[in-house]
Amino acid sequence: MTTNMTRALRALESNDPSVRMQAAMAVGTAPDPDFVGRLIERCAIEPEFYVREMLTWALTRHPASATVPPLIGEVRSERAQARSQALHTLSKIGDRRAWPVITPALLSDADDEVARTAWRAAVVLVPEGEERELVLVLATQLGRGECETQLSLSRALIALGEAMLPTLSAATTNPDPRVRAHAIATEQLWRNPDTRFELAIEEAKRVVALGGGGQEGR
Repeated sequence: MTTNMTRALRALESNDPSVRMQAAMAVGTAPDPDFVGRLIERCAIEPEFYVREMLTWALTRHPASATVPPLIGEVRSERAQARSQALHTLSKIGDRRAWPVITPALLSDADDEVARTAWRAAVVLVPEGEERELVLVLATQLGRGECETQLSLSRALIALGEAMLPTLSAATTNPDPRVRAHAIATEQLWRNPDTRFELAIEEAKRVVALGGGGQEGR
């Protein structure tokens, strides 16, 4: 390891976020498998979004053989940010060897940010032919959280294409009004991608409140 790289790794601990970002950029510019562990460790605690994005970029500059195994291990961390950032990085790498770590428990993680990142990663990593099984797991999260979380799930379902339609249609008659409204809004977004989700979900809630749902509510 050169003196410059040693200095860059130390700079990842700086109190100045701009210094940390420059350090991550330097490490990514001259990738070395010896850096991977430190980059992953920093991802778990880095408070600034744009620095975390640079850390992720730096990791993607390294061979997947050096990054994927430790990132899979990080997904099992007790620290929510560590799980979320590892999933985000795995989705950027796109290596399907990471698919087995995307478990139903992870897709329903108690932390909304972890769950949202898991949904996005799952869409990227799901093997061909397993989309319907993934849809079934994702559909258990319909109605969860506030608008931002619900939009993330809707986008993940829509990204899976027509494989999600039968399950989503069934959800429009779910006994839970939040699930019904979310499913109806997701169908609206599927049909018209330019729809503002906030408006779609409010309209869906109105339909459900009036006793609608499924085809009869549209």
